[in-house]
Amino acid sequence: MKYEYRDSKLGAIMGFTDDLKNTLNDFSITQNTIKFLWNRNDVTIQLAVDNIPVELAPNQLMTVTYLHHVSFKETTLPVTGILFNRPFYCIADHDSEVSCNGILFFGTQDIPIITIDASHKRKFELWHEVFAEEFGTPDTIQGDMLQMLLKRLIIMSTRLAKEQLIVKTLNNEQIDTIRKFNFLVDLHYKTKRKVSDYAELLFKSPKTLSNLFSIYNQKPPQQIILDRVALEAKRMMHFTEKQNQKIA
Repeated sequence: MKYEYRDSKLGAIMGFTDDLKNTLNDFSITQNTIKFLWNRNDVTIQLAVDNIPVELAPNQLMTVTYLHHVSFKETTLPVTGILFNRPFYCIADHDSEVSCNGILFFGTQDIPIITIDASHKRKFELWHEVFAEEFGTPDTIQGDMLQMLLKRLIIMSTRLAKEQLIVKTLNNEQIDTIRKFNFLVDLHYKTKRKVSDYAELLFKSPKTLSNLFSIYNQKPPQQIILDRVALEAKRMMHFTEKQNQKIA
């Protein structure tokens, strides 16, 4: 099962498939897309993201952006995929609606993997059914309907990510600061390498950021910045023809 919505005037694409490994290259646009990868099998599947092995258990979902390099070489099982690009739905422009940047997308932490537990499984399966049905209704508002359904998926996934990946002692304002920091590092790591640079952008003190991240995880903000720089260097070493001296 593979569906595609495309607006050629805007260069927008929304894709949906139950076998992303074998149908990804059948989409008219594959570059610069953001993807949800969903394991709807009964067993764990093996993937690789930026050459790092990743296990996706049954009823687990992960998100990747166009910055990641995903390989399906290690799995023979189908992976449900939802992909879209910025002209179809810009998560940066709509961040106030879905609050996903720095949690689901464009974060400097580990790849976000969420578990769809029994209490949420029916919601996601129902979403899957309605989404597939909507592709069979090619009318003038189909794009708007698909955007609404995509927004629903992002919101459901973000809520689960906040419950499962972020410590519960943080309030909403603190969570927003963390995710905005992650997002800003992904945007500016090439030119901004100090915690104070990001503290200024967030109207916080460097000490406030350090204290906040000590609650959130074991990595201080400065280490997150350095890790993002190192990650980009590894990507360039593995996926480009650039010499190590040039990369350095």
